[in-house]
Amino acid sequence: MVSEPELNFVLIPLLAASHIIPMVDMAKLLAQRGVTVTLVMTPLNAIRFTAVIDRAIGSGLLIRVVELQFPAKEAGLPEGCESADVLPCLKSRRQFFAAVSMLQEQAEKLLEEMKPKPSCIISDTHVAWTAETAHKFQIPRIIFDGMSCFNQFCMHNLYIMKDQNQIPESGSFVIPDLPDRIEVTKVQLPGAFNPSTICVQDIRDKIRAAETRAYGIVINTFEELERRYVDKFRKLKDGRVWCIGPLSLCNNDNLDKAQRGNKVSFDKEDSLKKWLDYWQPESVVYACLGSLSHTTVVQFVELALGMEASGYPFILVVKSGEREAPTDNWISENGFEERTKERGLLIRGWAPQVLILSHPAIGGFLTHCGWNSTLEGISAGVPMITWPLFAEQFLNERFLLNVLKMGVSVGSHEVVHLGEEEKYEVQVRKEEITKAIRRTMDKEKEGNERRKRAKEVGEMANKAVEKDGSSHLNLKLLIKEVQEFQLKQSA
Repeated sequence: MVSEPELNFVLIPLLAASHIIPMVDMAKLLAQRGVTVTLVMTPLNAIRFTAVIDRAIGSGLLIRVVELQFPAKEAGLPEGCESADVLPCLKSRRQFFAAVSMLQEQAEKLLEEMKPKPSCIISDTHVAWTAETAHKFQIPRIIFDGMSCFNQFCMHNLYIMKDQNQIPESGSFVIPDLPDRIEVTKVQLPGAFNPSTICVQDIRDKIRAAETRAYGIVINTFEELERRYVDKFRKLKDGRVWCIGPLSLCNNDNLDKAQRGNKVSFDKEDSLKKWLDYWQPESVVYACLGSLSHTTVVQFVELALGMEASGYPFILVVKSGEREAPTDNWISENGFEERTKERGLLIRGWAPQVLILSHPAIGGFLTHCGWNSTLEGISAGVPMITWPLFAEQFLNERFLLNVLKMGVSVGSHEVVHLGEEEKYEVQVRKEEITKAIRRTMDKEKEGNERRKRAKEVGEMANKAVEKDGSSHLNLKLLIKEVQEFQLKQSA
């Protein structure tokens, strides 16, 4: 237990729900070890997490939230547009990053006046200006990327291939120098190697340059999950890699699970639990394609009908907002919700994913393979139906399928870049979705082996965060590292 009051970890997340959520979990874990934690956010983002943070503070944890005024107007964004998941369109991404850059001056003024003085900055890797700020305050900048070590190492090798012009334009290729055979195509790669029509390469270059200056990196993973990749990535980073996940497992309380990330969209808190309690263990499919992605109505129809045809009870998360009006219209006009009400539950808006996945009734998780969701599924010991959409999600799918062997693919073949969804035809047909669900939920040999493997991995995840588990020890080492740095500075 670290009791020195001068230790103050300043956490600066990228302003997007999927990036803030693990940072809030991290804040709770650090504070549980006696460290003062200062979370830097903007007012509308802070509101999302008030209930969870207030409860943590009420339990005696030293967590503070400091708010920066988000310069939406100055960056050319609509007022109140403070998060990447509420941008009016993808073309606004450049303005969003411009606004994030403008936060530097405000943040540095706060750091100057902060007591206790900042001991380190743990910054989302996408907030590049924190490299300059950490240098100015002579404190370590530890980056948090929200990706696995497997993914980090794949990306490292892909950058080498890109620099040597070795990524083929068409056909599949094997990513070199990995412990496992990982085969991909260019159109399945993240934007750095497979750019969209909206060019943000200059922003990526700035982020990568700032990454090279980082003192170390915190990873939301656990060593037993991907030990060979952890070892390889540690060598790349001179040993300063701390695997402290799964971060979601710090939420033991059902209320914390329910309120993690945003206000849940249904009325009665216990209605979801009652619905799930009705079903047999491992009989329900939960489907959610993430907080950032947009699914066109034609693709949503295939998903909905595929789930219906599978014959299994299901929970389907439906996005809310203006862009989703055609989907809502189809649901009511087609009679889908009414027709499936005996065994289907639609959740509009935000879903309490960790709470749902931890229920014994869940037998399969249809996911977009974002790393937060992937790790939440792993922690719950649930086999996954994989439907990668964009960014590094196809690499996460390969990890689930080829390395962990606890997933079944719906057969998506190509990245659908954010903001360009309307340009693509239907990527996955209802028949493929039904087939993947049935293979996953199957209780015969193949399905049983996958389920057994998922449970084993889930048990490993939970042991990692327990006292003297690998992630528990890594958190201790991280705090010790910052403490020793501070002692050297003051010597």
